[in-house]
Amino acid sequence: MTTKTRATINFDMLQAKAREIGFDVCGVARPKIDARNQKRLDEFVAGGEYGSMAWMNDPERLPRRRDPEMLWPDVKSVIVLGSNYGPAENPMALLDHPDRAMISVYAKNKDYHDLIKKRLKQLARWLVEQSGGTEQVKVFVDTAPVLEKPLGQASGIGWQGKHTNLVSREFGSWLFLGEVFTTIAFDEATPEVDHCGSCSKCLSACPTDAFPTPYKLDARKCISYLTIEHDGVIPHEFRKAMGNRIYGCDDCLAACPWNKFASRTEELAFIPRAELTAPRLADFLELDDEAFRAFFTGSPIKRIGRAKFLRNVLIAAGNSGASNLIARIEGLLEDENALVRASAVWALSQLMSDTAFASLKDTRAALESDPTVQAEWDQASKVA
Repeated sequence: MTTKTRATINFDMLQAKAREIGFDVCGVARPKIDARNQKRLDEFVAGGEYGSMAWMNDPERLPRRRDPEMLWPDVKSVIVLGSNYGPAENPMALLDHPDRAMISVYAKNKDYHDLIKKRLKQLARWLVEQSGGTEQVKVFVDTAPVLEKPLGQASGIGWQGKHTNLVSREFGSWLFLGEVFTTIAFDEATPEVDHCGSCSKCLSACPTDAFPTPYKLDARKCISYLTIEHDGVIPHEFRKAMGNRIYGCDDCLAACPWNKFASRTEELAFIPRAELTAPRLADFLELDDEAFRAFFTGSPIKRIGRAKFLRNVLIAAGNSGASNLIARIEGLLEDENALVRASAVWALSQLMSDTAFASLKDTRAALESDPTVQAEWDQASKVA
């Protein structure tokens, strides 16, 4: 009977294997969240700044988020992996084309979770094999309460910028993150220092003023949150600021001066699909549920569903000034989903003349039984 021999795994070996698998950066951190970031988390939760993301305040998950060892008591090291998804073009270019839909860079192709998780599992298997089966691993990519950005800074691969996202000197703001928790005790890394200095471009770039102070985000005002996580109608105060952003927002990321060192991703799964580089709002307004699901198969956009997606598209349509969209939007006043109908009311109030909209309201509002949609008719005006 043979006995497996435990191999020595050092950081150089780990980093080489991570790059071989396809990761662009690799770092190792102790399974600890520093006091400053624990405090930031506590303030975020206490202030209700997580909006409708109730899992952030889950009494079982919150302690695990504050302390990785509560998530897995046996963990000795957290391996933080990053994959570059840097865009080839300026993500803000479509702001000058309001009839086109702006989609966050990360969502213009396949759902990154699938590829990252596959690669994390590949690295995890290698670690177990190298240890002769004596060590254990767990992989995470947005699947558990992990404060990955502070851990990323502790691992040395970047720092948490004033926009609360990780910034890399090599890749700017464009890194997908994933983690491997392991019982292997790697040597402690040197944390990356904060290189933001006096710069505040990311904060001033936010269309909705979602940063009350540097390093603090109020998700309830964030366009990424509003277009992806938020259920129900978009609050009136944010609709104009959304512009033509229909899924996510890259403004604070794109504004970071460290992006001058970033490079375009070479990963095919992260390069935008041609039909999502500058899609027409008009085309999205035609999607029924079947067409929506087919078009966004494999995309993270599919997760929010057609109703929320069309809600976002209709807000963008209302901001577009494109009167040629009116006929298509009028057809959505009969949509089976109340959220879609409510958003169509607002879009039409922005695109039609006061007289035309008043006439439409006289004939259509009385037919509406849903209180949410009726509220939109009641509130609708050119100043909405």
